[in-house]
Amino acid sequence: MELDETDRAILRILQSDARTPFSEIARQIDMSSATVHDRVGRMEDAGVIEGYHAKVDPREVGYGTSALVGLRVEQGREEDALEQLREIDGVKEVHLTTGEWDVMLRVYAEDTDALRDLMFENIAEMEGFSRSQTMVILGTDFEDPALSV
Repeated sequence: MELDETDRAILRILQSDARTPFSEIARQIDMSSATVHDRVGRMEDAGVIEGYHAKVDPREVGYGTSALVGLRVEQGREEDALEQLREIDGVKEVHLTTGEWDVMLRVYAEDTDALRDLMFENIAEMEGFSRSQTMVILGTDFEDPALSV
């Protein structure tokens, strides 16, 4: 789908606050609510807009520790390894990467004891991984999920 400047303006507003009513978006870009509704629907159908999500503070729901985990996958075991990772509670992101690690994870745990259990009782026990490195996140200085559009 080819995006014009109006589509991009709508995306910027929705990324800033996905709960912005179409009437408010329409007012900001000087269009009718029906036109905004149609454009958002087309972007959803085309896969430009993948969904709407509430951003939840992990600490406020009991996840006081997060970490990045680099994994080296044994050659030929990639699909099996990824399938196993999807089923582990606490694994929230799985990225295929280049460089030293084949896979990078973002994991959440209640505390460092729970993180240790996640690593040793779940991930380290899985077949298909030859090596890992866990980097505990001490704090996040900057995080911006919005894309420049």
